[in-house]
Order: sequence, then C-alpha cells, then structure tokens
Amino acid sequence: MAKLPISVQLYTLRDAVSKDFAGTLKKLSQIGYKAGELAGYGDLKTAAETRKAFDANGMVVSGMHVGLDAFKKDTNAVIADAKTLGCQNVILPYIDPNTLGTHAEWRTFAATCQNFGKLVTDAGLTFAYHNHDFEFRKYENEYAMDIFLQHSDPKAVKIELDLYWVSKGGLDPVAYLKQLGNRVVLVHLKDKTADGKFAPVGTGTLDFKALTDTAAGLGVRYGVVEQDDCYGKDPFECVATSFENLKKIGVV
Repeated sequence: MAKLPISVQLYTLRDAVSKDFAGTLKKLSQIGYKAGELAGYGDLKTAAETRKAFDANGMVVSGMHVGLDAFKKDTNAVIADAKTLGCQNVILPYIDPNTLGTHAEWRTFAATCQNFGKLVTDAGLTFAYHNHDFEFRKYENEYAMDIFLQHSDPKAVKIELDLYWVSKGGLDPVAYLKQLGNRVVLVHLKDKTADGKFAPVGTGTLDFKALTDTAAGLGVRYGVVEQDDCYGKDPFECVATSFENLKKIGVV
C-alpha cells in the first residue's frame, strides 16, 4: 500500500512561530514531523531565513499558504519565495465568502485562480486552492466547489482538500476525495467531534484509515495535520496526538 507523507500546518502553532519559528520547528521535528506547511514566516523575515530554519531541523516545506492580496500584488514574487524555500505547492488558503454570492461570482473567482495557477504552473510549481465549508453552499443547484472546479483548468488549478471542512459542509469526505481524484494534491487532516469541533486526528468521528488509504492511493503528495483551534490545550500536544494516532493506523 502506498504511504501518505505527513506534514503539519504551522498555523496550528501560530502563537509559537510568532515568537520562535526555529524553536517551533525543533519541537515538531522531535515529535517526528519531517515537513511543515507555511502560513507566513512567524518571527522570521524572509524566505531565505525560513529555509535555513527548516534545513537546520531536517525538515522540508511541503507547501505554503499565500493570501489573495499577495498573489494580486506580485505572483512572481510568490513564485520566487517558493523556489527559495524549495516548496513545490503554492496554496491559496481562503477567499472571503461574503465576496462570492452568485454562480457568476464563483466563475469569476475560478478565472482569477486560473490566471494565478498558470503563472505558478509555468514556473514549474503547483497552484492549489484550499476549501472550507462554504464551498458546499449551492448556487443555481450546484455546489460552489463544483462551479470552481468546472471553470478552472485541472492542469493549472489543483485542490488542497480539507477533509474536516468537507464533512462540516455535509458531504462524505472519502466519497468526495474519490470524486475529485487526482485533482487533489494535498489533504488537510483534522478530526471533527460529534458536536462539530476541531480535534486531533483519531479522537473524533472521521475515518482516517479510509481517508489516508484513499489519499495515498490517489497519489496525494502530503497529508497535512492541522487544528485551527485547540480550545486552550497545548497545540504541540494536539499535533503530537495526531502524529501518534497516524502512526497507530500505519500512516507514519
């Protein structure tokens, strides 16, 4: 069975990276993580400094989250930073759902991502969009996510599928992952409690054996552990629990 490489989204450790990015990576490497996904540089200033911190801890940058404004300002600068970081996957993590309220607006957004994606792809990298649950609202009887996918080129626009948010949106994440197939290059791994809260992998309601087996079979590049809110618990303990539970089901 193919293995699914595991990374960790540093947004989960956002308070720690804002004070000591390199020290945060050291702790994550001690847990067992060999890759991290960026959501900014924390207390570091540049891509070069950040790459140095990853190298020093024997870790790689599996992906980088880049806001819409940065793409609009200078996509070529984003690409240059990704290359400095040795990062293949450049991800748009969010769009304000209040700006997209119609079928036409989702089509326009897809075209915008298509433009970014072509620049990134032409540079030899991969552009992906990361979903939340609002992409599973319907416009003219179609999910926003499906409008987005249908009106963007699969070669230029890939998906980082957040499995928690797919479930939160009311869909079966295993079935939807299979439906999207090789359009998905990355998946976010976080569990969902019975009352819909974020939880470490293996402590909630999602079937991570089925999810990780499916992702690995599709050739997904990384499963990225994330927990948006740890509800007062130590985020390092949360991501350590996720890592250990992924070990128990044979993923790492």
